[in-house]
Amino acid sequence: MIYELRHLTTYGYSRSVPFARCMLRLLPRNGPGQEVKKSELLITPRPSERIDAICFFGNRTTGITITKPHRELKVEMRARIEVHRPAPPHPALTRSWEEVARLALSSASLAPDSPAHHLYPSRLVPHVQGVVDYACSSFAPARPVLEAACELMARIRRDFTYDPEATEVTTPLAEAFAARHGVCQDFAHIMIAGLRGIGLPAAYVSGYIRTIPPPGEKRLEGADASHAWVMLWCGPETGWVGLDPTNDLIVADDHIVTAFGRDYADVAPLDGVVIGAGTQKVGVAVDVIPVG
Repeated sequence: MIYELRHLTTYGYSRSVPFARCMLRLLPRNGPGQEVKKSELLITPRPSERIDAICFFGNRTTGITITKPHRELKVEMRARIEVHRPAPPHPALTRSWEEVARLALSSASLAPDSPAHHLYPSRLVPHVQGVVDYACSSFAPARPVLEAACELMARIRRDFTYDPEATEVTTPLAEAFAARHGVCQDFAHIMIAGLRGIGLPAAYVSGYIRTIPPPGEKRLEGADASHAWVMLWCGPETGWVGLDPTNDLIVADDHIVTAFGRDYADVAPLDGVVIGAGTQKVGVAVDVIPVG
């Protein structure tokens, strides 16, 4: 699949903002099964300083400083991406989850894609015993790791309600788990906490998913959304496999990766510091358009 992406974020301020310093993680990354043909960031007002870099995990970052007083900040990402992911292994043919846990724990590599970075609690994915207990019922002794993880993913899809009003970016994982309500970020964090709690390496992925409108209805411009899911390391032969608990899907060509990290804090699309005394409103419009 070839996609045209557009992600527009607009911040409106009630009073003029004299200074802003932000970190953007909006430009999609190249990786296995995904090639960025072209991409650009359009920022208004124009930053006085812009630094493009690659972070430790291989994500594309853009640091900006704006010193011109402004009442509105617009950040628009446009990209063209080709996605052709290899078929995942049959879940029942992967290594046992205990063997994968042992191999991950004994890994000597500290490369960015090493499972060693994704075994332990992180800032937004602490150890929550209730979540670990919830995950454990899918991991019977000697069960193939991907088969067990797919069952856990399906249970999250079944047991939790997608509810954009239930949580915010700052809602603790334990609170979202107890409420059984949340959004893709919450479900990804919950699944990661369960997997790490039994010794399996699990990472957080931000990106986009192709949405298909109901029969007879047009795709609404700007109505797509950013998305989040999980990557599970299934052993050296299989490597990392994407799992989407919001939709109960093994990740394939309908998913587009922007960034990869330990949790949302590593991949937040836009964060930073704004100096001002007023309030702000945020608007986001996303288009994921298949073109070939």
